[in-house]
Amino acid sequence: MCVNNIIFHIDVNSAFLSWEAVYRMAHKGGRQDLREIPSAVGGDMAMRHGIILAKSIPAKKYGIQTGETILEAQRKCPNLVLVPPNYSLYEKCSAAFMDILREYSDIVEQYSIDEAFVDMTASCRLFGEPVEVAEQIKDRIKEELGFTVNIGVSGNKLLAKMASDFKKPDMVHTLYPEEIQSKMWPLPVSELLFVGRATAKKLFDVGIKTIGELATADPAWLKSILKKQGEVIWGFANGIDLSPVLDQPPANKGYGNSTTTPYDVTDAETADRVLLALAETVGNRLREDNVRIEVVSVGIKYKDLSYVSHQKVLQTATNLTWEIYQAARELFLERWNYGPIRHLGIHTSRVISGDFYRQPTLFDEIDYDKLEKLDKTVDSLRKRYGMDSVMRASFIKQPIDHMSGGISREKRTVDYDRITIE
Repeated sequence: MCVNNIIFHIDVNSAFLSWEAVYRMAHKGGRQDLREIPSAVGGDMAMRHGIILAKSIPAKKYGIQTGETILEAQRKCPNLVLVPPNYSLYEKCSAAFMDILREYSDIVEQYSIDEAFVDMTASCRLFGEPVEVAEQIKDRIKEELGFTVNIGVSGNKLLAKMASDFKKPDMVHTLYPEEIQSKMWPLPVSELLFVGRATAKKLFDVGIKTIGELATADPAWLKSILKKQGEVIWGFANGIDLSPVLDQPPANKGYGNSTTTPYDVTDAETADRVLLALAETVGNRLREDNVRIEVVSVGIKYKDLSYVSHQKVLQTATNLTWEIYQAARELFLERWNYGPIRHLGIHTSRVISGDFYRQPTLFDEIDYDKLEKLDKTVDSLRKRYGMDSVMRASFIKQPIDHMSGGISREKRTVDYDRITIE
């Protein structure tokens, strides 16, 4: 019987790899299931995006980890089957996955491209007991979409998410408050949500190795060691989480894009071109959401992977591409040490939403009204005819993508005609 809150956390098993495996077998005549062999989705080393994005369960047995380089993964498993990322496919699979969830509840919070929280409190009586409904959803996704999910069932988001991380794949697990001591407390403290490596090390150093030991520790003592975070994770260890499932995502507190350059950038002209390309995509996103920003920051990652950033507050809020670029260029020149650059980013904050009127001054040297009309026209043309329909002359016959940042172009689609599918 449904009582109190019923929250599901649904997580696709090895999402990118599963979606690729299903697509190859269902649409490209593939006979080999990538999920059953040591395999991984990895970026293009030639484009300097050579990291593991997703791995199969057999690959995990070799110690392969998401985020490590392809070279590191291949050393662990020389026979690892690597496939390129295809975000266009992932977005379609994610949308189909979310559509099924919304048939069961009006309150679905998409937590990431491959996981979601579903508030079943009001609707579980329509479909049956919570575990029965979870099994039904899991089986429907497998039968209709071809991939598997894990579902965690509990009374709040924290416990539901912890439950979905129990034994995989294709499983339903409960973690109700009365099950915390038996199911969650014996786990290593590093498996608790929001306990990262640094925090886990601090806890290990003071003798706390399990979630149960954290839950029964003195919260005041934990606060003295970890400050505010000590109180928060003590609450999590005891299953305390009051955050609601949000069917509408919260407003962005900032907008940004970054890109790894195809080669080390050693001159200001090329860096300028990269910053302009990033300003194009950031400005487009701001205008699409009808917001403006008051703070611009630039991040620089050098060849040796050291990182610096620099920011400034603008005199007037803006969403104009040229204005964002000029601010970013100024910040870059103030902070760049002339070392070779492998990654650049533009980030913004202090977001202002809604209609906005720029107060002109006697000292304006730029026709901002004209720039605004130009940006809107370019946005409209790109939306209708494609992102490459309008391009600034400075990008013609240049290796820098004129719309850089976010999901890189080579990760958006895959030319399967050029790939051998077994």
